[in-house]
Amino acid sequence: MSTVHELPPAIFLMGPTASGKTALALELVEKYPCEIISVDSALVYKGMDIGTAKPDADMQRRAPHRLIDLIDPAESYSAASFCEDALREMADITARGKVPLLTGGTMMYFKFLRDGAAQLPQADEEVRERLLAEGLQYGWPHMHEKLAAIDPQSAERLKPMDSQRIQRALEVYEVSGKTLTEFWAEQQSEPLPYHVVNLAVCPRERSTLHERIALRFRQMVEQGFIDEVKKLHARGDLNVNMPSVRAVGYRQVWDYLDGKYDYEEMIERGIIATRQLAKRQVTWLRSWPDLYWLETEDSNLLQSALKILHANAIFSASS
Repeated sequence: MSTVHELPPAIFLMGPTASGKTALALELVEKYPCEIISVDSALVYKGMDIGTAKPDADMQRRAPHRLIDLIDPAESYSAASFCEDALREMADITARGKVPLLTGGTMMYFKFLRDGAAQLPQADEEVRERLLAEGLQYGWPHMHEKLAAIDPQSAERLKPMDSQRIQRALEVYEVSGKTLTEFWAEQQSEPLPYHVVNLAVCPRERSTLHERIALRFRQMVEQGFIDEVKKLHARGDLNVNMPSVRAVGYRQVWDYLDGKYDYEEMIERGIIATRQLAKRQVTWLRSWPDLYWLETEDSNLLQSALKILHANAIFSASS
């Protein structure tokens, strides 16, 4: 049995949206032997660049990001697919003598990579469409109650308006006759074969994070976010039930283009939705084991991170 220090090193760099993860990751890659793997469920989509804060061409030249621009927005991408792809990329980086640096804000992807993904049944499009239609007709709180009757543990974990996950939990039960909770209880997975150091970047004050989120959302709009969504909207093969369109910010602009509310309300709703996402990310992080917190305001953020990484033998002191 290998001890952790006999395993190859890897870094998980997590944090809420707009906390400064990308800037720190860029500094690490430019000065130390790391390569970045994106852990973001929205960055996998081609043509969704501004609203996802996707690394631009200059940043990609300076620090290539793996696992971005993988699929079309009409396609789906699961946490299990991410695990398979991430493990392949991690192995490739390690084989070339470098350290995988996994950074992003999709906490479920990090969790599945750490713990392994349950072997769930394949999606059934017919069942999925029926459940989506039922959810639109009766409302997602009603579907949440339906889920609570068959799988109270999953229902307790999900919010009544979390349409995507409620739909998937109901679909799994209808297709297999087993609940998500039962699948997770039966799960058997190998531990992640890496010595991982877990870092999280977050502002000291919640108000600071809220200000950063509002500023970034307004900047994205100024950079052409609405035009980006217009192109997706005009395709005709995308709709609000798809994970790509439900991504934070995209759904709010999409509804604005549909005339559901005016420009200022769209801005407000986009900022609020992003704040809610950040709150969920921080909640995940508070329960994450062996986590080192770094404050965005730290003037020596890179040195603080390196001190932790050196202490955990990710880099040698002379690196």
